Amino acid sequence: MELTVVMPCLNEAETVATCVRKAVKFIADSGISGEVVVADNGSTDGSQQLARDAGARVVDIQDKGYGNALMGGILAARGEYVIMGDADDSYDFTNLMPFIEELRKGSDLVMGNRFKGGIEPGAMPRLHKYLGNPVLSFVGRLFFRSKIGDFHCGLRGFRKDSAIALGLQATGMEFASEMVVKATLAKQKITEVPTTLKKDGRSRPPHLRSWRDGWRHLRFLLLFSPRWLFFVPGIVIGTAGIVIGAAVAAGPITIGSVTFDVDTLVAASAMVVIGFQAVLFWLFTQVYAGAEGFLPEEPKVQRLLEKLSLERGLIAGAAIGLAGLGGLIFSLTYWHANKFGQLNYEHALRLMVPSVTALVLSCQLILGTFFLSILGIKQTRHTPVGATATINVNDEPATARRL
Repeated sequence: MELTVVMPCLNEAETVATCVRKAVKFIADSGISGEVVVADNGSTDGSQQLARDAGARVVDIQDKGYGNALMGGILAARGEYVIMGDADDSYDFTNLMPFIEELRKGSDLVMGNRFKGGIEPGAMPRLHKYLGNPVLSFVGRLFFRSKIGDFHCGLRGFRKDSAIALGLQATGMEFASEMVVKATLAKQKITEVPTTLKKDGRSRPPHLRSWRDGWRHLRFLLLFSPRWLFFVPGIVIGTAGIVIGAAVAAGPITIGSVTFDVDTLVAASAMVVIGFQAVLFWLFTQVYAGAEGFLPEEPKVQRLLEKLSLERGLIAGAAIGLAGLGGLIFSLTYWHANKFGQLNYEHALRLMVPSVTALVLSCQLILGTFFLSILGIKQTRHTPVGATATINVNDEPATARRL
C-alpha cells in the first residue's frame, strides 16, 4: 500500500465524516493504493462510527494527547507514505497530490505552508497568524537552520519508516515541532508545498490552548537547542561582564550625570559568573544528550572536549584560583597596612571583587571538568569468567566456546 491518511480525532462528530469522505475520494480519483485511518483518542460523541461509515479504519488510542493520537495512527498505518491532517475540516483532503509527488521524489518529510497557500478569513486567530506561528517558526529556523516557513502546519506528509526512525516522543501539540526539529537534526530531506486553511466546521472551541500550547512549543525548541538556551546567552552575558568589569576596575567612569563605580563592578562580576555557568551547562547538555542519542554529536564540541581533558581543566582551574588567591593575599596585606582598620572600600573592592570572582570561576572550572569526565565515562560490560560466548572464526559457523 502506498498511502495512509491519518486523522487524529477527539469528539469531531460534526466534521470527521466529511474529512474521511474527502480523503477517500482523493485516493479513489488519483488511483493510489491507500487507506484512511482515524486515530480516535477517546471520543464520546460517536465519532468512531461516523468515521467507519464514511470509509475509515478506526484505531483506538488510549493515551491522551495530540502527539499520542498521531503516533498511534502512524504506527497503525499500512502505507509507505503517511499524510496527517486534523479532522476538523480545515484542511483540503481533496488536494494531497503535491505531497505525494514530493514524497515520490524522495522527500522524507513534506510540510504544508498555509501562509503561501492561503488562509481563509477567520480560519486562524489573529494571535496565531501574526504572533504565535510567525515567531515560533522564526525561532525554529534560527535555532535549527531549517528552511521551513510554517512549523506548525497540521497537514504534512512523510515516509512512515523515516518518521518512526526519529523516535518521536512528544505527547501534546508540540509533536508538530518535534517532527520538524528531529527531521532537521537527522538531516532528512524536507520540502514544503503550499496548502490552504479554511475555517473549521465545528461549533465548539478547538482543543488548542493558545498560551499553554504556544509555551509547550517554545519550551521544546529551547530544550532541543542547548546552543541557544545556554551557550549564546552565556557568551553574551559573560563577555559583557568582562568588558564592563575591565572598564570600571581601574576607576569610576562618568557618563553624563551617571557614575559607574564599584557597585557596577560587583554586577559585572555576577555577569561573568552567570555567563561561565551557562557555557558549562551547554557543555554538560551536549555531552549527555549526545551520549543518550537525544541530539546528534557536534564535531566542534567533540574537538573542544578532546582539548579540555581532566588534567588540563584542573591546571587551568588551579591557575585561575592562584590568581584569585594572590589578589586576596594582596588585599590582606593592604588591610594589614591599615592596621586592620576601616578601609576605603572604593579602592579595596576593586581588587577584592575580581579576586573573589577568579576563585569562584576556579571552583566552577575544576568541578565542571570533573563532571564532564564523569559524563564521558563509557560503560563496558565484560562476560563473566566461565560464561559461554559465541565466536565466529574465519567465517566458519559460530560455535559456543568456553572463555
